[in-house]
Amino acid sequence: MTVPRPRLDANRPFSRAQATAAGTSLRELRTTAYRTIFTGVYISSTVDVTPALRAAAALVPFAPDAFASHASAGRILALPLPTLPDEHVSVLRQQDRRSRPGITCHLARHAELMTVSGTRVTTCLRTFVDLAEILSLVDLVVVGDHLVRTGKVTLEQLRTYCARARGRACGLARRAAEYVRERVDSPMETRLRMLVVLAGLPEPEVNLTIRDVLGEPIRRYDLSWPAGRSIVEYDGRQHIEREEQWERDLERREAIDEDEWRMLVVTAKGIYGTPGRTLDRIHRMLLKRGVPGTPRRLSDDWKPHFPGRT
Repeated sequence: MTVPRPRLDANRPFSRAQATAAGTSLRELRTTAYRTIFTGVYISSTVDVTPALRAAAALVPFAPDAFASHASAGRILALPLPTLPDEHVSVLRQQDRRSRPGITCHLARHAELMTVSGTRVTTCLRTFVDLAEILSLVDLVVVGDHLVRTGKVTLEQLRTYCARARGRACGLARRAAEYVRERVDSPMETRLRMLVVLAGLPEPEVNLTIRDVLGEPIRRYDLSWPAGRSIVEYDGRQHIEREEQWERDLERREAIDEDEWRMLVVTAKGIYGTPGRTLDRIHRMLLKRGVPGTPRRLSDDWKPHFPGRT
């Protein structure tokens, strides 16, 4: 009796052994019909390789219960991560660990998983804790702010989970969770807030909404100190794209001046290039405006996290 060959789904990552069993030769795999994702792992060249598919390709050489974790999980979950080139796989047994180019393998104590686009991946909370092994404090707070802002987790869930978690990087995860705030609009706002806080300045209120006499919202400030009517905002635009937006910005700033608030605008250069100068500007404003808790001298704790020119 002839045993039928297994069918090969070339739209999902597959191994050389799987291709051979399905009757696809190595010579065929080397044609333009297929793309090599990792050594010995292929996919049809017509398929758009998403983060979930690339992570699935990294899982091919591992045991069936292995799963995507760390940076791979973060990319699948569309978290705001810095550039991290490797894919990350976790296994549950030491004997299942493998060394493969472009793939970092971790040993997990247990699995907390969900499935995204057919790929086994760690949950949002587990991913946050795992990322503490490979991210800096500021980058981890960026992730936490995003998770809370997008409703993937609540702030209470994040802090409770980190408090109960065990592992080598849980201390950093707990510290980062304490800095996470609700309603943060962007990673750059997180970075700006962390620059301020790590320098020892009073923590600003996030996205304060100003309302009119009827209670209707009229303005919102990225970071503010209401006691000193002081505002710091991140501006990511490098040029005025529309005249209407430019006019709205002018009107908004005129209204701020009329209310006797003081506003500083910070760009990406002020965070990545000249963080020390940015802090000096904010520090002088807070001192002049009499914001409670403003120290006479800044802490140096921000410097390891923002290594730009001072």
